[in-house]
Amino acid sequence: MEELILKSTIFVAQPSELSESERQLIEAAKESTYNSYAPYSHFHVGAAILLKNGTIIPGCNQENAAFPSGLCAERSALFAAGAQHPDQPVMMLAIAVRNSEGEFLEEPASPCGSCRQVIIETETRYKQPIRILLYGTKHTYVMDGIGQLMPLSFTEL
Repeated sequence: MEELILKSTIFVAQPSELSESERQLIEAAKESTYNSYAPYSHFHVGAAILLKNGTIIPGCNQENAAFPSGLCAERSALFAAGAQHPDQPVMMLAIAVRNSEGEFLEEPASPCGSCRQVIIETETRYKQPIRILLYGTKHTYVMDGIGQLMPLSFTEL
């Protein structure tokens, strides 16, 4: 049997190591957490995407008592961008999370599997990777493409 070793490269950055546009996108994601509707999980997720034309599209999680009817922050932002700006590639995605006490998480949280698949599809649609920023108060994880979080996927870029 042959062993397959998959390697991911994720950078751990402090705020001073991020570009101005990266810091602005993280702030937009953090702000989006305050629009979250999370009466069940109390896990307030905000996302913000940067389009090629410079437009920032926010998103936040929206829960529902019928759990499959809710929507994650990442998908709400990506689907809004696709509906409003279908000709603009997504360049960057930032995600921030607040806990039930209203505090931002110390360690970054990563997208769920469904969101990862939607990000893969978005990269495939625009034929380019999306820079991903996962915010935590301790540091931000930075990666160039969702393949770093989901190396085996249904489609390839």
